[in-house]
Amino acid sequence: MPINVVLYNPEIPQNTGNIMRTCAATNALLHIIEPIGFSLDEKHVKRSSANNSVKVDYLIYQDWEDFKQKNSGVYVFLTRYGKNPPTTHDFSDVNQNIYLIFGRESLGIPKSILKEHLDTCYRLPMNEDIRSLNLSNVVAIMVYEVLRQQNYQDLSKVEIIKGENFLYD
Repeated sequence: MPINVVLYNPEIPQNTGNIMRTCAATNALLHIIEPIGFSLDEKHVKRSSANNSVKVDYLIYQDWEDFKQKNSGVYVFLTRYGKNPPTTHDFSDVNQNIYLIFGRESLGIPKSILKEHLDTCYRLPMNEDIRSLNLSNVVAIMVYEVLRQQNYQDLSKVEIIKGENFLYD
């Protein structure tokens, strides 16, 4: 099953473009919950996605309830209020439908949603004086943690475009 990346009310097109690039590179499915703070047209996300916005599959939802009605599985929330690092979660089952859920840049995920899922709220450890990391960085870290635990299922572990032995030729 693909990894599912869920953006709750994203506000910054460059972050979403970078996340699209990560999703394209990892075969992750992107879910976007409205409202969105920008247009998803190519002009707004093309540069930050490195022209990969057309290579990513994504779905749009009207709101959190719409998303929940259409998607079942394990919901994993990344929030600065989580009490455990995500490495404590077992992501190794490739048949498990995992949803990595990330909040909007300014306010995160609403407390009312997080309170329903306290056992799957995680925080990336960081300096106590820093509020948070950039959203697209957190998404990349989390997607690759899941992939690491799944041994990079179905991804190329060698360079294909220039050739596996490019450095040795």
